[in-house]
This record gives sequence, structure tokens and C-alpha cells, in this order.
Amino acid sequence: MEFRQLVCFVAVAEELHFGRAAERLCMTQPPLSRQIQLLEQTLGVSLFDRNSRHVHLTAAGRRFLEDARQLLAHAERAAQMARRTSEGEAGSMSLGFTAVGAYRLMPALLVRAREVLPDVDIQLREMVSAGLGDLLTAGELDLILTRQLPRTPGLQHHLIEREPLVLALTPNSPLAHYDAVPLSALHRQPFLLYGPNESRYFYERILGAFGLADVTPQIVQLAGQTHTLLALVRAGLGVGIVPDSARELRLEGVIFRPLAQENMHADIYLAWRSQHDNPALTAFLARVANVPQATVSTSAPAH
Repeated sequence: MEFRQLVCFVAVAEELHFGRAAERLCMTQPPLSRQIQLLEQTLGVSLFDRNSRHVHLTAAGRRFLEDARQLLAHAERAAQMARRTSEGEAGSMSLGFTAVGAYRLMPALLVRAREVLPDVDIQLREMVSAGLGDLLTAGELDLILTRQLPRTPGLQHHLIEREPLVLALTPNSPLAHYDAVPLSALHRQPFLLYGPNESRYFYERILGAFGLADVTPQIVQLAGQTHTLLALVRAGLGVGIVPDSARELRLEGVIFRPLAQENMHADIYLAWRSQHDNPALTAFLARVANVPQATVSTSAPAH
């Protein structure tokens, strides 16, 4: 049974006239009749009762018409889906992210993706930055949101957000009266810091800023994740510096103050493999993340 035979059968079944069906299909009547005969021979049944005046569907023909229409519709959907997948309008991609990225940026990207690429299935994977880089390099992730760029050749990246670092503290903290807290006010103050293993980016960024400002806080506890650090702040163990998106956690008993120090910010990047064959990823970068086309198509230097 051939696809063309189904098209011919549906045309005749809907017109109930070989001449009109042939005209509809832009062909002559003899080859159309031949296609119907071949189809009936293949099926081993008569699909039409026909005489010199009338053409009627048999019981087998009426039943076969339903299935033939479904087969043709399915074939058309398959063709459309293939075209849309090739253009990145459909398909799937995997996105890895860190916990902090989930507070504000990642949900915003997903909302945008649902608007402009509703038929692209995005599979999420949350873990620390170092693990994300390994999975990206291994091809298990298409795209990652990361603070720390993997030091691997063959990757491209795009700075998608630069957010301020802010001070997390309790309302009764002696530092709460500041509109913008200078780093010097944290000298010898009880301080909660990100751990060097789970959150190396923040650990090095914050300690580097303290070093440049000649400030030595009293580090009382290390924490691997932002929500853990904020819980320790709420318990009154000290203050801590966190990205501004930590406000989204809305932890009762914790307030935030800007830092007076310049260049106190945290960067977050999109990173992906230069050599990939996923059109959905290309569409996501261009239409959701607004990555310049030159960046998507040109290899980035290794970091």
C-alpha cells in the first residue's frame, strides 16, 4: 500500500466521482482508476461500488476512509514536526543550573521559552557548577547556567546576567541602620561564608574583595548553599554576602542591604558546546536568551 494510493482513494471517496477527483489531484482519470485498482488488489477488498452513473463506498470503503484520513493526517503532522524540529521550533534540550540560578534567572528563561518555543521540551538538571561543566563536556547536557566557566576547550559562553552582591543580616543587627554597608563595617564582625568546595566562585569572590579592602571578618561558619547560609543568618550566627537573587527566597527574619563597595557583583553565564547538532539549542540561545548570532556560530576561546 503506497502513500499516493491513499491520497487517490480519499479524493475519490470524498468526491464520489472519478472525474472530479482526478481534476482535484491534477491528473487524468485513467491513472487515478489504476491507483484505486492497485489499492483494492493490495487490500483484497472492493472499496467502491461503481457503475456508469454512480460511485458509492462499500462498507469496507467507509471504514477504510476513516483510517486513511488518519494516516494522511499523521503523515502530514510527521512532516511538519520534522521541519519544525530542523528549525528548532520543536524537539528537546537539557539545561543544567545551580541552585542560585533557580531563584530568579532560570524561571524567567523557562517562562520566555514557553512563550516563544512552546513545543521544545526543556529537561532540567540542578547541581553545583563544577558538576555542570563535567556533564556539559561529556554531552549529557546541552546548556548550563553557571557562575564558574568550565576550563575545557570546545565550549562557548555568553554572560547573561551580572547581579549585585548584597549583605544578608537580621533586622536587629548593628549593621541594619546602613543604607549601603561599607566592607570596612564587616571588619572583625561574625561572618558566614560560602564553602570553598561547593561554592568556590563565591568563596574566592568574597574573600578577594575583603583582601583588596584590607578587611578581616570573623568567619564563624562555612555554608555550601545560599539557603543554608541564610538560615544561619536568621539564627543570629552572623551576617553573610549573597547574590541579590537570594531575596526571592523571602526568608522571614532576614533582610538585605546593598554594599557600598564598587564592583561587588556575581556573574552568571550560559555555556554550551561549540560543536552540537541540536537545533532546539540554537533556537533557545537566539530567541530566549538573546545571544547574538555571531556568538552562537563562532567558536569562543577556551577558559
